[in-house]
Amino acid sequence: MQTKLSLLILAGVAWPAAAQEQPLSAIDWLAVQRNAPPVIVAPDSVPSRPVAQSATVPDVEVQSLDAPGAGGAGLLPGSVTGLPQTLWQGSTETDLIALLDPMQTRRPTVPALTGLLHILMLAEADPPASAQGDMLLQARVDLLYHHGLVPPAEALMERVGTLTPELFALAFDLALLTGTDESLCAVLNNTPSLSTDLPTRIWCETRSGDFAHAMTIYQTGEALGQLSDLDAELLLRFLDPEYAEDSAPMQAPVRPTPLQFRLFEAIGEALPTTPLALPFAVVELSGDSGWRAQLQAAERLARVGAIDGNQLLGVYTAQRRAASGGIWDRVEALQRFETALGSGDPAAISTALEQVWPQMRAAGLLVPFSNLFGAQLQDLQLSGRAQDIASLSGLLSEGYEETARALTGTGDARLAFLAALAQGQRPQSTPSNLPHAAALSAAWAETAQPPADIAPLPAQNRLGEALLMAVQKFDTGAAGSDADLTGALRSLRAFGLEDTARRAALQLAILDMEGARR
Repeated sequence: MQTKLSLLILAGVAWPAAAQEQPLSAIDWLAVQRNAPPVIVAPDSVPSRPVAQSATVPDVEVQSLDAPGAGGAGLLPGSVTGLPQTLWQGSTETDLIALLDPMQTRRPTVPALTGLLHILMLAEADPPASAQGDMLLQARVDLLYHHGLVPPAEALMERVGTLTPELFALAFDLALLTGTDESLCAVLNNTPSLSTDLPTRIWCETRSGDFAHAMTIYQTGEALGQLSDLDAELLLRFLDPEYAEDSAPMQAPVRPTPLQFRLFEAIGEALPTTPLALPFAVVELSGDSGWRAQLQAAERLARVGAIDGNQLLGVYTAQRRAASGGIWDRVEALQRFETALGSGDPAAISTALEQVWPQMRAAGLLVPFSNLFGAQLQDLQLSGRAQDIASLSGLLSEGYEETARALTGTGDARLAFLAALAQGQRPQSTPSNLPHAAALSAAWAETAQPPADIAPLPAQNRLGEALLMAVQKFDTGAAGSDADLTGALRSLRAFGLEDTARRAALQLAILDMEGARR
């Protein structure tokens, strides 16, 4: 699947258009990057023969042709995303970072906008004209990290080329979680100026097999008081196994660093990832810590779009449940539903669907579930509540337009409203019992225009900033500001992101409506 963002001509500036499909997931980004066609730019004119003005040898800056500057690094070229190279160019680094910082921990309200945000973070684009872009790159990588997209963030760092100490620290944290830190340790051992962090230096010395030097660094740091109490104890147990064997287990920190997490693992006191920050869930996807830990990690990551539904389904169906209650009931319901769907029996499917839907709703996984099964449910003759669920699932899926066309003429006012939005039409009526209905309907008015603070930005080479502001307005709109919600959707539509606007509107209405059933 290749996602492309279609951008219209705005304010006299023409951008390359591409058919927009579903936002990239963490599974798709690498395939897209590998399959992306090369971009060849023809010269405007044949240059005249150069003539030297002096015999002075000029200063020459050398850079690998395939190594973009740090500020412009990205995994998704404009030929894939449809986004212009000038995405950030007219903005200031300070303004962009101010928009991104809150989004690290407060993710967009709906998956459609989370997907858009991830594409923006992975896009190749020139940095702001007023800066080299190192700080913006750090903010982009930080956001991907906090959203659980650790492998894509690590791949983005690999495109940077020469690392600064600040970028090395980011890359090292990512590598610790993916288990690929050995190569970075070799870089650090050859270039010690990249990090003054003593635990990092000690860890990397042991990775090269020089435990004696690692102990020397530890003893010096401990004598000079340059190690925290936690790091000092962890490193001593790591470097002296006999001491570790005679010591009582350590108390787990509330917010360990990736290196502390690996040190606990190395001394035989591995920390459970469930209470830890989202990036640590990536460690459990291997299944080395057991199926339950893998299930919990997969659900956490799928909930925020860090893995796609197929990977989640693979984990759900890997084994038979070992117990009952909680996540095990969800696994059982999903497996029974998949079996019923394979049987083709409408009665069995109806029963299983009515059981699995509330389980997915409780876990915040209705959108991944719908992307997996929504299309398959549309041609089945289901009964009662199961038919309503199938319609909602179809509207939450990638095939929402086909589902909407089949709902034309339905007597259900809420489904008729949603079907109109799914087809890019302003609904004829506004159900009073549907969340945000009036604000959503207004976004598809014929004379709809983006808010005044967003509309002029793309023409100023500030499209990225405009899209971040639209995501921010959508969130405040979902929290109760109808004007902001309408303005956000109008902005997305005006900038050519019609598909994203429709999916965001459908997801907000349906997820809020279903949330009220809990």
